[in-house]
Order: sequence, then C-alpha cells, then structure tokens
Amino acid sequence: MTAPRRLLLVNGPNLNLLGTREPAIYGSQTLADVEALVRETAAAHGFEVEAVQSNHEGVLIDAIHAARETCSGIVINPGGLTHTSIVLRDALSGVALPVAEVHISNVLEREAFRHHSYVADVALVHVIGEGVAGYATATDRLIQVIAGQSEG
Repeated sequence: MTAPRRLLLVNGPNLNLLGTREPAIYGSQTLADVEALVRETAAAHGFEVEAVQSNHEGVLIDAIHAARETCSGIVINPGGLTHTSIVLRDALSGVALPVAEVHISNVLEREAFRHHSYVADVALVHVIGEGVAGYATATDRLIQVIAGQSEG
C-alpha cells in the first residue's frame, strides 16, 4: 500500500496569536501565513497538508492519532507544550510517523526552561530559530525523509 501524500501540520498553544504576540520574537507573519507557506512547500513535492492549531492538548493529540490513517508525516510546532507535555510526545511516538519539530525562535537562546524538548527524541527533523521560514525548511526536510523511507 502506498503511503498517503499528505502531511499533518500541528501548531500548539498561542500560535493562533502569530503576527500580534511578541512580534520582536515571533515576527509579524500570521498563522494563516504559516499554513499557506507549508501548503505551498508541500505542494511543490506533490503533498497536501491538513492543518490544526489548538490551545488544547487533547485536540492536538486527537489530530495526531487520526493522522496515522491519513498522513505520511507530521510537521509540529508544539509551542509551550514542547517543554511540558510527555503525553504529546507519546502521541507522536505512538503513531510511528516521521516528525519534523519546528520552532520560530531559537529556544536554546531563550529562558532555560525552553532548552528541553520532550518532542526532540521522536522527531527526525529539527528546525529552530529560522523564523516562519523554518516551517518550509522543516517541510522540505521531512518530505526528503519520507521519500527515503519509501525508496528503502
């Protein structure tokens, strides 16, 4: 069976405020801009994108579980859940899809509590500190991983 040519784009808590929340850190582009960028990047490789953003952990976990049947990979910016959510990490691990973790800011140059990511050990791709453009980098690199898996 051929893997679906669809990615799940997951944006966690507070990312709905992109463009207005702390623009000195996160820039002026909106969540709609992020979703359009990922869709455009994925489309260049023949992939579709399903996007979800929620401020509620359970909604994100449900979307990740559903992706097991409909997607071939996940691009995720877990927001603050990066540093706190073992259950989000377990959901990503449990669906056994390749994962790209992306962060707009360089979390390693920010507060100490942001230096640990529960997602890092399940993600095959990590992109931090490239701004919104990092979503395109993460999408390209994830699709390369998926292509490599389908060839092998």
